[in-house]
Amino acid sequence: MPAGRERRAAATFAALGDATRLRLVGRLSSGAAYSITQLAEGTPLTRQAVTKHLRTLEGAGLVRCEQRGRERVFALEAARLAEMREYLAGISAVWDKRLARLKSVVE
Repeated sequence: MPAGRERRAAATFAALGDATRLRLVGRLSSGAAYSITQLAEGTPLTRQAVTKHLRTLEGAGLVRCEQRGRERVFALEAARLAEMREYLAGISAVWDKRLARLKSVVE
C-alpha cells in the first residue's frame, strides 16, 4: 500500500476515534450541510468546541466547509469514507485468505 494512502487512512481513523467527531460524522451522513450552530443544537457542546472538532474532521478530509452568505456550513466528504471502506475491505480480504489457509491446515 502506498505510504500516502496509509497516512491518509491513519489521519482519518484518528479523527474518527473521538466519540464527538464520530457523532458529527453521523449527523452529516444525512447528506445535508449544517452550520456550526445547527450542529451544536441539542448537545452540551459550545459552537467553539464543534468548530474545533469540525476542523479536525476537515483536516482528515472527512468534511468540507462552504460559505453560504454569512454562514459557513459543513458537509460530509463521502468519497473519503468510501476510500476508507475500500482500505478496510483490503485488510479484510488479506485476513480472510490467512484464515482460510489456517483452516485448511487445521482440518
